[in-house]
Amino acid sequence: MDAIEMLEKQHHEVEAKFKKFKGLGESATKTKRTLVDEISDALTMHATIEEKHFYPAVKAKRTEDILLESLEEHLGIKRLLADLLTLDAADETFDAKVTVLEEQVDHHVKEERTDLFPKVKKLFDKEELTRIAQTMQQTMTRLEAEAAPRKAVVNETKAAAPLR
Repeated sequence: MDAIEMLEKQHHEVEAKFKKFKGLGESATKTKRTLVDEISDALTMHATIEEKHFYPAVKAKRTEDILLESLEEHLGIKRLLADLLTLDAADETFDAKVTVLEEQVDHHVKEERTDLFPKVKKLFDKEELTRIAQTMQQTMTRLEAEAAPRKAVVNETKAAAPLR
């Protein structure tokens, strides 16, 4: 699996979780909380591997303008995640915040699919993308071993991650 395939797989997994959230009734607060925690962990790990490995790897290949915008989008997503981490699922604003989160993630994913990924596919060969994916997977494995990776997002809401 190459880096783009890995990121796309994660996009689809998060989209499925948002779809599941939408199908829950108002009284399913415990299930909603669990699902939002899963979404938060998935998005935190996804943003981490993009920021630490994928974006730096593709920066040198004439993609900096797209990457800077992506980092700002990550910041907005992290801020919503941080809000949701402290919010009770029964709070009247919980579902609204999840909807806004989904919209921001959807916008970010569409930009990656239509702008960034096609450009990267032209600039990198399959072998290079596979090497990037291997590094990303190592970080994912480390993050998955941590309890609740989503908790780290609270410390990442002041400014966008630097483009290394």
